[in-house]
Amino acid sequence: MAFNDLFLRACRLEPVEMTPVWMMRQAGRFLATYRALRKKADFLTMCKTPELAAQATLLPIDELGVDAAILFSDILIPVEAMGMALDFTPAPVFAEPIRSEKQIQALRIPDPEESVPFVLEAIRILRRELTDRVPLIGFSGAPFTLATYMVEGSGSKNFIEVKRLMYQEPDLFAALMEKITETDTRYLNAQIAAGAQAVQIFDTWGGILTPEDYETYALPYTKEVIDGLNRDGVPVIHYVGTGSALLPLIKTAGSDVVGIDWRIRIDEARRILGPDTAVQGNFDPTALFAPVPEIQRRVKEILHRAGDAPGHIFNLGHGILPPTPEDHAKALIDAVHTYSRK
Repeated sequence: MAFNDLFLRACRLEPVEMTPVWMMRQAGRFLATYRALRKKADFLTMCKTPELAAQATLLPIDELGVDAAILFSDILIPVEAMGMALDFTPAPVFAEPIRSEKQIQALRIPDPEESVPFVLEAIRILRRELTDRVPLIGFSGAPFTLATYMVEGSGSKNFIEVKRLMYQEPDLFAALMEKITETDTRYLNAQIAAGAQAVQIFDTWGGILTPEDYETYALPYTKEVIDGLNRDGVPVIHYVGTGSALLPLIKTAGSDVVGIDWRIRIDEARRILGPDTAVQGNFDPTALFAPVPEIQRRVKEILHRAGDAPGHIFNLGHGILPPTPEDHAKALIDAVHTYSRK
């Protein structure tokens, strides 16, 4: 079996014989085999058990035929290693969110080999299992998104607490972000050293900021992470949720690939980012609930708008949703391969 390097070539802006495709959260709850695997352990235990994490990572490769694997884990794993107790109920919750300078001072900058060895072991297992198959993507949350969970204590609709910290105590916010940024950089570099062939930085909540605030409070820290990576031959993908209005700023962070949501046409995104940046996206995850012919039509439309220039990785504009019909996800993958084949 020949190694499928379509994804890596597209990241490097090299010509491909068909557009590579994978889906964010592709090992998640929409797969029946994943739900069966979850009966063996809760989510956090799965993340911390290398054999189970590897098994979950491989499911969409075996069942859907995607062109890249992404490590089964969670963006908050390194935050727990910083010293914050993490639980899932089922959404992530920190029982004691950051509210003081004392709490920030108490946060550790952990050594990944000591604090999250299970993540690195899962990567090593997967590299063996994926030999002659597809590349493996590692990932982390962007510093700002990690800060939102640490300060809010969970997800939020308005992010009052983290914005209050930004606006009212900018020095404290900067101190928190500096610790997260160093932790993030070490974490991703450890994944690369363990064998990750690409890494993605998820700034899920970056789009809640105005362009001015994003440029001040989020972008410099993500750029510092990217600048600090040992990225020789390892592409870096930068995804900002609801970030279409921020693309001119996102480009300056310096990633090889920018993830695009569905709130902008992909040809317009490519125009803004320019020919030296690959793009990933931008199918609306809820469109997977449409009839298969409509999914196929939308795939054709995105492929047409993405154009013939190298550097497009087909993906969703956000993570796949748990109720998504499996056959519709498979129809998406098959349509990309069929309609993009040169």
